[in-house]
Amino acid sequence: MLKLYNKIMKNLGFKELLAIAVGGMVGGGIFTILGISVAMVGALAPFAIALGGFVAWAAAYSYVKMGVYYKDEGATYAFFKRTYPSSHLAASFIGWYTIFGYISTLALYAYTFSSYIISGFDFAHNDVIRKIVAIGVIVLFALINLWSVKGMGRIEDLMVYVKLIILALISILLIYYAKIDFHTFASMVQSDFHSTPLMSILIVSSITFVAYEGFQLVINAVNEMENPDKNIPRAIYSAIILVASIYFIIALGAVLAIPAADLIHNKESALASGVGEIMGNIGQNFVIFGAVLATSSAINGTLFGASRQMARISDDGYLPPIISHRQNNIPTTAIIAMTGTASLLIAVGGLRLILEFGSITFLLVSFLMSIANFKIRNATKSSYIITISSIVTLFIGTLLILYYEYKTNAEQLLFIGVLYIALSVGAFGYANLHRRFRIFK
Repeated sequence: MLKLYNKIMKNLGFKELLAIAVGGMVGGGIFTILGISVAMVGALAPFAIALGGFVAWAAAYSYVKMGVYYKDEGATYAFFKRTYPSSHLAASFIGWYTIFGYISTLALYAYTFSSYIISGFDFAHNDVIRKIVAIGVIVLFALINLWSVKGMGRIEDLMVYVKLIILALISILLIYYAKIDFHTFASMVQSDFHSTPLMSILIVSSITFVAYEGFQLVINAVNEMENPDKNIPRAIYSAIILVASIYFIIALGAVLAIPAADLIHNKESALASGVGEIMGNIGQNFVIFGAVLATSSAINGTLFGASRQMARISDDGYLPPIISHRQNNIPTTAIIAMTGTASLLIAVGGLRLILEFGSITFLLVSFLMSIANFKIRNATKSSYIITISSIVTLFIGTLLILYYEYKTNAEQLLFIGVLYIALSVGAFGYANLHRRFRIFK
């Protein structure tokens, strides 16, 4: 009877887990990073974006090893807390950084949604309207999440599968309407390879890391999956390979079909504008629909998963107690808090700030996860060489983005630094409060 019960309850196999990972990763990031990448490395953009998949793999290695070892649905926060059980400071810092990383990606998805949905109007480049629409869509999906878990789930399932089909069709259309043949493209790649600094390629790969964020959602479903020892690594690694392939094909098709000047000029809505020039309004609207669907799915899923992790951190005493409030098992206050903070980030920052802050945050969190995995590498049966390589890769990726910010926009780097100081002060304060409460208790 127990075996039958476990079989019924653990009904997520490899296919379902792969869908969760791919759905979490493909959240509109490719629509956002394409124009920025072409501006930096030209025809090398598809390869640099695909190389970002290697950075994601370096991050995923520790998640996989610790996910199989701990089998804890709390994922990032839970792994770090259990690896350093006596350090309230470590638990608080990783909790704050992780949640704010999710908030930054939430803002990125909303900003991308807004850029595409208004791209066909005369006010497409009006930053105020773009931010109002971005905040509005977060509020909309917050209301959906507050309304019904079941309703949210049905909407999410539909959006995940439809967006994958649309992305595949966009790739086919771009390659079909290519204006540059592969021989000419090869010459462009060779020319850009000799003229583009290696550091620029690596910087693009690091910046695009945020477009691969989401694979860890598989671990959140560990209590409902079949054979976690086997399916966690299979689902996560397969998802990274699949998503890197999707991103590469879309980027390749865009470079072949859309003039580089158009991709660079229309950074936020590069695909829609480019396809519009090729296929007219029908093609443009098709891409807009795909981007809107992809970002909507990501906003919805991020609010659902991250709000529950935020409430759990609050339960442990590392965030204000009010955030742990639930109604009908829905973390209402956490959803509202994430919505408000993401809206504030949109209001004060632009696309590039949000994109780069999100990449820095998740690279930093993944770097800390790799260090935690190194600490217990014998228990997780991790390779010494691969673990060290992952730590070095993620550390270099973080330094590259910081260097890029320093060289291109020192004021923005200063603003990001202020955000991190504020996060660190908050995390430090709650770590001390937690420690004092435990002593008093």
